[in-house]
Amino acid sequence: MKPNKKIKAFTLSEMIIVLILTSIVVGMAFSVLTLVQKHMYSIQQNFNKTAELNKLQVALNLDFNRYSKVNYNDLENELKFLSPIDSINYQFYDEMIIKETDTFNVQLENKNFYFDGENISKGKIDAIKLVTSKDSRNQVLFIYKKNDASNYMD
Repeated sequence: MKPNKKIKAFTLSEMIIVLILTSIVVGMAFSVLTLVQKHMYSIQQNFNKTAELNKLQVALNLDFNRYSKVNYNDLENELKFLSPIDSINYQFYDEMIIKETDTFNVQLENKNFYFDGENISKGKIDAIKLVTSKDSRNQVLFIYKKNDASNYMD
């Protein structure tokens, strides 16, 4: 007598359907992962641009309030902070701003210099307005200092 034992198992067609569904789900997961990675990269780039702009603003605020005289030379595209003891230079380029050993990767759309509320192109200044490029969402930095009597002499 033969024992009638049937082994319970999946058929080949059922296994193929499971493999096809699994590959579809894995493919969708990888496409979503790619979208999330691109989104995270853009968030990181935006954060880096904002952080760079904040570092530039802090450096300019400190230097405007630390030095007694500030001059802009339009030929050399240079902002010079002067005091009896020390001086610091900012060089403006298309892609960056260089302050001695610091480099600020900020693209500027426009820069305006002011003295006593009047827009000037060179010489003594007491305020600066920097407008970033479209990549940095056209943010505006306005930095000023209160003049003392030494700025009106000479």
